[in-house]
Amino acid sequence: MPDFKSFPLPDTAEGLTEAEILNWHVQPGDTVTVNQIIVEIETAKAAVELPCPWAGVVTELHVQPGQTVDVGTPILTIDVDPGGVAAPAPSSTPAPAAADEEEMKPLVGYGAKTVTAKRRARKGPAVPVEAAAAAAQSTVAAAFEHHQGPVPDSPPPSTPVRPAIPVVPDSPAALVDLPGGYVPLAKPPVRKLAKDLGVDLRKLAGTGDRGVITRADVERAATNGSVVPEPAPVGGPVRERGERRVPIKGVRKVTAQAMVASAFTAPHVTEFLTVDVTPMMELRAKLKDHPDFRGVKLTPLVFCAKALVTAIKRTPEVNSSWDEAAQEIVFKDYVHLGIAAATPRGLIVPKIRDADTLSLRELAVALESLTTVAREGKTPPADMVNGTITITNVGVFGVDTGTPIINPGESAILAFGAIRDTPWVVDGQITIRKVCQLALSFDHRLVDGQQGSEFLAAVGALLADPALAITY
Repeated sequence: MPDFKSFPLPDTAEGLTEAEILNWHVQPGDTVTVNQIIVEIETAKAAVELPCPWAGVVTELHVQPGQTVDVGTPILTIDVDPGGVAAPAPSSTPAPAAADEEEMKPLVGYGAKTVTAKRRARKGPAVPVEAAAAAAQSTVAAAFEHHQGPVPDSPPPSTPVRPAIPVVPDSPAALVDLPGGYVPLAKPPVRKLAKDLGVDLRKLAGTGDRGVITRADVERAATNGSVVPEPAPVGGPVRERGERRVPIKGVRKVTAQAMVASAFTAPHVTEFLTVDVTPMMELRAKLKDHPDFRGVKLTPLVFCAKALVTAIKRTPEVNSSWDEAAQEIVFKDYVHLGIAAATPRGLIVPKIRDADTLSLRELAVALESLTTVAREGKTPPADMVNGTITITNVGVFGVDTGTPIINPGESAILAFGAIRDTPWVVDGQITIRKVCQLALSFDHRLVDGQQGSEFLAAVGALLADPALAITY
C-alpha cells in the first residue's frame, strides 16, 4: 500500500515562526530523492532552498508560491512507497509509521512524526452557468469547473440560473456570474495577493489558461498599472492616482522590528569626523599593482574594515554587548564584522567571522564574496547572526554620512561616507584632497563619550595614515 508522508515547513534558523513559499522545484507526480532540492522559501532572514528528507513520489503540493505559512505546516505530501497500490489521494486513516533508512532530517522542525495529508473539502454547492454562445459556454464552464467543481447538468430548483458573460476577443479576463456579481477567475492565493496590493481583479486581463488571472498578472498590474482601461469619459481621459499597498513581511518586517527595538532600548549617541583619506587612496592605488593583490577587488570599504578591527584593540567596549537579564557587559575577544548590504530583498547584515584575524587581502576576498552572495539573495541565515559590530557603507550611494541605528545585540555601528575631492588645508596651503566623513553611533550604556570619541578618532587616523597600523 502507498505510504504517504507529509513534509512540514521546518525552522531553518532557530526562532523563526513563518516563511513565504517562493517557488517549487517539483510538481505532483515527480520522483524525488533524499537531499534533492524541492522548494525555495524566504524567511525573515534569507532565501533558503529546502532538501527533501525522503525518496519517493510527490503526490500533492499544499501551498502555492506567494503564500506565507507557519513553521510546522505541511507543505507537500510524498508517497515513500510508490510501488504500492496507487490511490488518487491519501485516505483519512493515518498510514502506519515505518522506519526509513533513507530518511534525512537536516533542518530544525522536520520532526519524526508521520502526518497523513488530507484534501480540504470544497465549500458550497456548485454554481450553474449558462452560455450566451457555444464558444463562451465552453471557456467559462471549463474555467469555472477548474476553480469551483463540476457544473451540473441542471441547477437545483431553488437556485436561479444566471447567464454567463460571453468570452470574446479583446475582452477582460473570463468572468463567472455568481450570486453576488461577476467574479474574475483567479486562485485564492492570487485573490489574496490582489487584495494586499490593492489591485482590482475585475480590471485585469488574465494570461493564464482559459483567461485565469495569475500571480504575475497581479504583480504586473501593481507595479506597472497594466490593467484593462475603462472607457475614457467625454472630454478626454482622466488620470487617476492612488495608493499601492505591499504586505510587510520577510526581511523588511524583521528589519523594522529590530530597528524599533534597538532605537527604543539602547540610548544612541552619534559622533562625526571628517577625514583626509588621500594617503589611504594612494596606498590602494599602489597595492593594485602588487602581485599579492592582483585580481582582488580592493575597495575603500576594505580599508575602512581593516581600520575598524584594528582600532578595536584599543577600545574593546565598542565590541561588547549588554546582557540585561544577567546585568553584565559581555566583552568579545573576537570580531564578527557585520556589513550592511542593500539587496533586492531589503537590508541585510551578513557577517565576516573573526575579521580581526584576517589580513587586508583576506578581508578584501571575504568582503567581495559576502556582498556577491547577499545581492544574489543566497545569504544563509547562519551568516546573519551573532555579529559584534557593523559598518554601513552609505558612501556607495553618494551620501556623505548619516546617523545609523545600532544592530540589536551590538554596541556600535560605523557609517562610511562618500569620498570626495575637497579643498583642504595642508601645511598652511589649500589643496584638493580626498576627503570622507565618518559617523559612529554607540550604545551609551556600554560606551562612554570618551571611549566613543577615541575609537572614532583612531579609525580616522588609520585611514588618514595607514602606516600608523604598525604601532597598534
